[in-house]
Amino acid sequence: MSLYYDAVKILTSPSPTGGSFKSRIYNERGLKAAPAQVYALITEASKWDTVLKEVIENAGILKLEPKLSPLLALLLVHDHLLAKRGIAAPASHPTRQAIERHKTRLKGEFIKARVRRGCASVEDLKAAVQREKQPQGSTAVYPRWIRINNVRTTAKKQFDSTFASYTHVTSLSELVVKDDTKRIFVDPNIPDLVAVPPGVDFTASAAYKNGEIILQDKASCFPAYLLFGRGEVWDGGDLVDGCAAPGNKTTHLASLLCKRDQKKRPKQRIVSMDASQVRAKTLQKMVSAAGADGFVTVLPGQDFLALDPEDERFERVSALLLDPSCSGSGIIGRDDVPKLVLPVSPAEERKKQGKKRKRGQDETEVAATGSPSATDENEMANTHLDPERLAKLSNLQTRIVEHAMSFPAATRITYSTCSIHLTENEAVVERLLASEVAKRRGWRIMRRDEQPEGLRTWKHRGVRTETRSSGDSLAQDGTQSQELKVNLTDEELDGCLRCFAGDDGGTGGFFVAGFVRDEGQSEERVSSRNGHKDESKSEDEDEDEDEWDGFSD
Repeated sequence: MSLYYDAVKILTSPSPTGGSFKSRIYNERGLKAAPAQVYALITEASKWDTVLKEVIENAGILKLEPKLSPLLALLLVHDHLLAKRGIAAPASHPTRQAIERHKTRLKGEFIKARVRRGCASVEDLKAAVQREKQPQGSTAVYPRWIRINNVRTTAKKQFDSTFASYTHVTSLSELVVKDDTKRIFVDPNIPDLVAVPPGVDFTASAAYKNGEIILQDKASCFPAYLLFGRGEVWDGGDLVDGCAAPGNKTTHLASLLCKRDQKKRPKQRIVSMDASQVRAKTLQKMVSAAGADGFVTVLPGQDFLALDPEDERFERVSALLLDPSCSGSGIIGRDDVPKLVLPVSPAEERKKQGKKRKRGQDETEVAATGSPSATDENEMANTHLDPERLAKLSNLQTRIVEHAMSFPAATRITYSTCSIHLTENEAVVERLLASEVAKRRGWRIMRRDEQPEGLRTWKHRGVRTETRSSGDSLAQDGTQSQELKVNLTDEELDGCLRCFAGDDGGTGGFFVAGFVRDEGQSEERVSSRNGHKDESKSEDEDEDEDEWDGFSD
């Protein structure tokens, strides 16, 4: 039963540190269950919450089983009805028995919920529920993004098989039209990336199980693709993913390396690492599932900052991808803390009947239904984030990229965050460009005209200013505000890419910038040239003196 108690704890305990929902779970020390199982349970249950609420309320089990809280009941009923192996607890466990005593009633109410929506199958019901959950009047669409993995397949093969029954549309908004047509959108910015309606589940498909398709949000595909620059084929040396878990960006690099020739193993290697041993296990599993074991080396528990750039293992490394820890303030959707719709508890029913509600009652319901609480990450990130923590994150992010700039053969770097804050984004770029290592080695921003074609057309670019209120939150009306500003050129800002939640791009908040090494502008090269000139001048002067000595006769 630890899986369910851990999930309740995650959803109801405050987390003042921010960060993504997934990172919170993986960094939680008190969990008894595997973090991946806790994450999967919560995210899957959140997709079914409105139906489960109906089933639990209509079955009346909260009245019959007073020891069950609404949140615990929802998680247990989810696995009882929808998990292949049922509730993950011994059959003799009292809490499992509290659910299974009512299995006939629960199954009957679930069938009624499906019939009410006119759905012939459970999968149809799931899709219908996701359509119901789409906010009314919202123009933003957050689809299910799917990346085709070129290590194991090709886009053509997937369109002829996995997506053969899908109708191609030309905009994300067409994906959410409410009818029975299966629709797919081919992304114009990232190669081999497609979108399907939100809630469509591919985890049971053969393509997903075989590692031919990978579920990855669009914005997180920017860093790997940007790293390749304008060239369609990578002709540089080895690549490093310095903050890699869970592995989407590493496997995207692998896919890009294999895009032109699946039959031939790339000559370059990818070195991928994560400082967390637990997260590194997930990273290795993802690399294996993607079929990239042959040319991806995972360094488990390796802190990127502890690497020696002069180590012979990295002498051929010419490109580094860095997506370090950040505030997570741009994260939405599946990575945000799910706001579960819970069944009404008996106590809540008594309140509706006019009885006084006791202080502190149903705290789990308040936390999980999305009422103001410390568990709401996006709210925390936007309005309650400690500026001191932002500054510490910015310092760490700068250190990590500076360390990457010291790798001897490195010529390209991408830096990215899932943050909306200038402090973690353009301000870090400004600090990096002004750093000693950048000047000494000739690092500059990757210009827009040097970026891959798909990203050159991306409209959202770096911002120069950000307004914050006196309470250190983003000001809505500009009153009592403080303006943060970076001193970057228009060309440098144009080289930075931004993603914004709530527009027509189908992404959350995200930032990425590429750096290229222009050795001709490095202080090392300039010093070398100056030293050569001085030496030549000295030799010429010596020769002149020798010649004049010869004329003394």
